[in-house]
Amino acid sequence: MTTHSSTATINATAPIHNETSWQKKAILSVAFLMATTSVGPGFLTQTAVFTNIYKVDMAFPVFASMFITFGIVMNLWRIVGVSGLRIQDIANKVAPGMGYVVGVLLALGAVAFNFGNVSGAALGINVLTGVDTTWGALFTGLIGSLLFVVHNASKRMDQMARYLGLFMIVLIAYVAMTSLPPMGETLSAAVMPSDFSNLLLPTLTIVGGAVGGYYTGAQRLVDIGLQGKENVPSIKTAAWAGISIAVVIRILLFLAVFGVISAGAVLDSSNPAADAFRQGAGQTGYFIFGLVLFVASITSVVGNSYMAISLIKTLFPIVARNEKAWCVGFILVTSLGTVTMNMPILLLMLAGLVNSIILPIVLGMVLAATRRKDIIGEYKHPVYLTVIGAIIVVVMAASSVTNISNFIAKFMG
Repeated sequence: MTTHSSTATINATAPIHNETSWQKKAILSVAFLMATTSVGPGFLTQTAVFTNIYKVDMAFPVFASMFITFGIVMNLWRIVGVSGLRIQDIANKVAPGMGYVVGVLLALGAVAFNFGNVSGAALGINVLTGVDTTWGALFTGLIGSLLFVVHNASKRMDQMARYLGLFMIVLIAYVAMTSLPPMGETLSAAVMPSDFSNLLLPTLTIVGGAVGGYYTGAQRLVDIGLQGKENVPSIKTAAWAGISIAVVIRILLFLAVFGVISAGAVLDSSNPAADAFRQGAGQTGYFIFGLVLFVASITSVVGNSYMAISLIKTLFPIVARNEKAWCVGFILVTSLGTVTMNMPILLLMLAGLVNSIILPIVLGMVLAATRRKDIIGEYKHPVYLTVIGAIIVVVMAASSVTNISNFIAKFMG
């Protein structure tokens, strides 16, 4: 989603504690890019589907995901930013050859993400025009490819990420306020749900549905040159901003969906997120949501395709030499794959599960890098972040595999 243009690169050796106006915009762009891609069509649909199933208890996964997001982003962004290395290159330094494993795994995860993104765009088109999701997916592939080859498309996407993020917050806040759920019951369920054991699947799935944004943001730090020990304060600022924006959108989204459900509504299973907005804010809200879903999905299609190729281009020279062609090919292949399967909601749910399984491997490699001076130099990674990250790795690694059967039983059985 970004290019290596000279105008979009910060001197990696120059501290930017007193950021210029452009640098502040760059930091905000990374933050909004992470937020809008992590709270994209997958997260929107996953939240709506699971809220429809678990009702008020869904407050706990949303609440828990806030802390998990903090642990992932603060570890991932600091190490990638300080080292100035992409995720796959860090893995290769930690264990020679492991970068190929991580790069390919994340690229495969990106395939699952793009199935979800294309499906989300197709659902958005269906809301706006009534066109079948099959044609919507094909149209998405065409538009995504055209956007990618347009000159300076990455700059336009950066601007779109900022404006779209604000637009999403305003829209979701409006629906949440018009259908506010019982707040006492909701707050209580956020810390003391009726059954913790049933909430592992939704927690892992919505975390997995958001990690694409975390990876994209981390890779982007390298692209804009926001790297090195001296730039840790700015990396922290960007991370905190991205986390805060994503958390606000997540909370408002849950309140909007649960508010509609608590009033007695039954969501349409073919497009539950859009239906929640229709029942909460009428046809106008339904139409605007379709527009937001489509634009957010198109942005994610382009950004995720860029991320997927960036994960392997330093490993395979042929990819680096033909990066644009590979990105366009990735968009077209995943769009055709989405059409072939024609299961938009299932694909959006499955993307979260797949990436929750891959995440512990990636985060584990990043944490191992905190012990390597040849990767991070003299930088001292906070012990508390390492501990939090290690807990996330162990819990998600142990839980994700066991949740495969739960997912199959609930959505494919």
